[in-house]
Amino acid sequence: MTPLDQDSEAGPIRLQKVLARAGLGSRRACEELILAGRVRVDGRAVSQLGTRVTPGIQKIVVDGETIRTERSAHFLLNKPAGYLCTNNDPRGRPRVIDLFPANGPRLFTVGRLDENSRGLLIVTNDGELAHRLVHPRYQVSRIYRVQVAGIPNRASLQALRDGLHFSDGFFQVHSARKLKTRGKSAFLELELRQGRNREIRRLMARVGHKVMSLERIAFGPLRLGRLKVGEHRRLRADELNSLHELIDGVSTSRGHRRQSRRRSSKVVDRKRRGGGRKRRR
Repeated sequence: MTPLDQDSEAGPIRLQKVLARAGLGSRRACEELILAGRVRVDGRAVSQLGTRVTPGIQKIVVDGETIRTERSAHFLLNKPAGYLCTNNDPRGRPRVIDLFPANGPRLFTVGRLDENSRGLLIVTNDGELAHRLVHPRYQVSRIYRVQVAGIPNRASLQALRDGLHFSDGFFQVHSARKLKTRGKSAFLELELRQGRNREIRRLMARVGHKVMSLERIAFGPLRLGRLKVGEHRRLRADELNSLHELIDGVSTSRGHRRQSRRRSSKVVDRKRRGGGRKRRR
């Protein structure tokens, strides 16, 4: 079944899949909600993972709150600086979701760009896809164009590639190259394979260069293109398919590697058991 088929399914759907689409987390996290007895369908508690429901017809309640079962929506946004990726801000600052119609589906961002950063951001209500795109195991590429104060030398760029230790973990860029210089500043292209809080700004500060501007220009197969700052558009069918193919390909290759390791382990184990036996003549 293709990703497009999944979005246009008719009839009963697995409950955990409906919960994930409603933004309640990955499918595995939603399975845990069901097993914990926190989900009710049409007033009855459900704790079996095989349960199927019909979105829009049956009433689904999680922890006393009725969920909105909507068709999956996927948008590409050119985030302006000054906007937050959180859905709740007690200080009332501008949020990314404020750039979308208030009467539309409940949306959230896939990962985050900090308040002062701009560029490509995926906004969706598809919790399962969002979880997989930002999970470290999938190593989805993010490419940034960064302007920094000063001109980084080769040693500084290599330090970014080698990685640096911080109090909350090891930070590292997958690739780093200098694009051009302007006066006493330089433009860099940096690629990350997983996102950490303010990772690029902290890495650049550690090697002695303050970030002046930061823009994400690519996320996996998606490119920002000519989308204007503050504008958004729906993902095209081919773009959505490419995201699913990317993460499904990682899952498949990992599964093949696990099977190969298990087969190799069994062969070695048989050799060890048979190694001390004498041949019968």
